[in-house]
Amino acid sequence: MRFIGFCRASSVLLLSVCALLFTGCAGYRTGSAKPAQMVSVETLAVPVFKNLTLEPRSSVLITNMVVKQLQRDGTYRITSEEGADAVLKGTIRQMERRQLRSAKFNTLRSREVLLRIFVDYVVEEPGTGLILAEGTVQGDTNIFLDRNFQLSERQGIEDATRDLAEKLVARVCEGW
Repeated sequence: MRFIGFCRASSVLLLSVCALLFTGCAGYRTGSAKPAQMVSVETLAVPVFKNLTLEPRSSVLITNMVVKQLQRDGTYRITSEEGADAVLKGTIRQMERRQLRSAKFNTLRSREVLLRIFVDYVVEEPGTGLILAEGTVQGDTNIFLDRNFQLSERQGIEDATRDLAEKLVARVCEGW
């Protein structure tokens, strides 16, 4: 008799624990949480960003990285401007380099450099020109320079571009 009472009590306890576990996430949902002004946008066009810097080919590099990150996120489908609900336009405003660490006996020779890329962006409706989102995003990276300065800097630009693309996509897709 005691065993049956113990089984009933433990099964009631187990059921109540399961009920609490499975209802604890009520109200949460998976997937994207678009910003309020972007709720109706399903497709997005991303033309090549305008480049105001002296860095060659950076507009294509940054645009491609943003498109890849948007595809990875999956909130919007990438399409041409003719069939898009909104257009993401970007302007590469500045690439800034700052010395973080110098050589031991030569302070003019850099060992580590901070690279920052600044991009102004606007998301607008193609027909009306209504601005849905706008702002400035910066991508950062630290570059440790070796004997092949150009290769080190090119890899650093890619790292800063990846950081910038992640931040830009987070703002456009999630609002922050």
